[in-house]
Amino acid sequence: MTYAIEHPIRFESRRSPVLSTRGIVGASQPLAALAGLQILREGGNAADAAVATAAALAVTEPTSTGIGGDCFCLFYRGADQSVSAINGSGRSPAALDLDTALSTEGGWQRQGPHAVTVPGTAAGWHDTVSQFGRMTLADVLAPAIEIAEGGFVMTPVIARGWAFQAELLAAQGPAGQDLLLDGEAPKTGQVWRNPLLGRVLRELAEGGPEAFYQGRPAAQIVEALESHGGVMTAADLANHCSTFDDPISTTYRRYRVWECPPNGQGITTLMALNILEGFEVSSLPARSAAYLHIVLEALRLAFADARALVADSAKSEVPVEAMLDKAYAAKRRALIRSDCALELASTGFLPGKSDTVYLSAADGDGNACSFINSNYEGFGSCIVPRECGFSLQNRGAGFVVASDQADHPNAIAGGKRPYHTIMPSMITRWNGSLFASYGVMGGWNQPQGQTQVAINLIDRGMDAQAAIDEPRVSMYEEPPNGRIYVEDSLGIEVLSKLALRGHPVTPATAEMRTGVVGKGQVIVRDPETGVLVGGSDPRSDGLAVPL
Repeated sequence: MTYAIEHPIRFESRRSPVLSTRGIVGASQPLAALAGLQILREGGNAADAAVATAAALAVTEPTSTGIGGDCFCLFYRGADQSVSAINGSGRSPAALDLDTALSTEGGWQRQGPHAVTVPGTAAGWHDTVSQFGRMTLADVLAPAIEIAEGGFVMTPVIARGWAFQAELLAAQGPAGQDLLLDGEAPKTGQVWRNPLLGRVLRELAEGGPEAFYQGRPAAQIVEALESHGGVMTAADLANHCSTFDDPISTTYRRYRVWECPPNGQGITTLMALNILEGFEVSSLPARSAAYLHIVLEALRLAFADARALVADSAKSEVPVEAMLDKAYAAKRRALIRSDCALELASTGFLPGKSDTVYLSAADGDGNACSFINSNYEGFGSCIVPRECGFSLQNRGAGFVVASDQADHPNAIAGGKRPYHTIMPSMITRWNGSLFASYGVMGGWNQPQGQTQVAINLIDRGMDAQAAIDEPRVSMYEEPPNGRIYVEDSLGIEVLSKLALRGHPVTPATAEMRTGVVGKGQVIVRDPETGVLVGGSDPRSDGLAVPL
């Protein structure tokens, strides 16, 4: 049976948490989670399983992710209780500048050719496996190649997202039709095959990153962007590399929360938690307007600083230490009133200073991999290189592109990484043991979802599934002062009380939730028994699977 695109989507969860001592993989599409599980069965660890899952998602959920996108990784090594980070995001073409970006016919386009930065995913997958894994990249990519060539049955949430971008895919070229069935998005229940992507994955498996960045896919990427007036060159692709960063962190209660450093926006979560640490959150009812009010205010203040200061740290000095200072958090906290919202949230620093999939994997040896992969807006730019079967991301839309803000730390420029919304997260206990590998995807929603899930786990003591099920709120449109979406399951009374406090709220219905409050995965580990507890967001098509 093939369902219509308008088939109703509901998110009332009836799931119990998934438990195991040998390993768990959580992802937003079942076959992708099973791909990671297959790798654990074959002797891989959490890093191998995470990349296998990410690659399978590139096949099964190209509406959000792909080899034409970027990725970030946090890896917890159980043997020494260390947390490491990989930044797998790409840089803008060397020849790109503000004048070029603004000279496009019709002006700057968020899904246009100048918004495409070098895809960092292929190198990021390779580096995650080679740095932290046990298996070869070829072994890890094998499940995704099998799915791409053999096909799979389309699931409801992904089919719905595909339909939203079908018109642009068809129009954008040069090969948008390669991601459509007879000119339309595949529908729920239809079988989708992508042998062209399977070929690219085989090239990467056999030849490593060089086969992607210096081989046939690279040539096709340059040709596709040139046909749209883009300026990316073969040298831009050949020169790409991931970076191995020291993760950033802050304490919250008796826990430590870890994020990738800027150019990612993970610091937003850390700043919000620093502010919230001064409130007795557990004394406020979980779904009350009083609780949601202080969460929203803390996030608005954190976003005000992040939007002003987060940029490519190789090009601008991002004052991470000052942003995470507890005394600074106390000053920001003092701005919050219990009875009304801030009229305008703005940065506390002096001016001048400087769509996605999330997945989680844990193994039986105490390792965990928090991994995120993204095209940004749906299929990204919707520009599809010939005979490649994937679209190119539009991460350059994260730059500040305006003549009057040319000196902004995140202003568009050549050879630069943009402000990145994607952000995996980890939580460790006071003694360094792993507490949780988790994340919530969805643009600006990500630090908001992460903050709310962290509170559910730490302050509320919820299990992994309950923590991700809990209704969420989100500033989805241009935080810190944009519209706030509130899941309608919270009820009209809560919505009304938030509005009376001055929050510009609107209900997020079941049909909207996947987009505006995101989708997440959570794996919690018991330090004494080694038992892993997994939860998967009911707002997606996915699940957590145990070994």
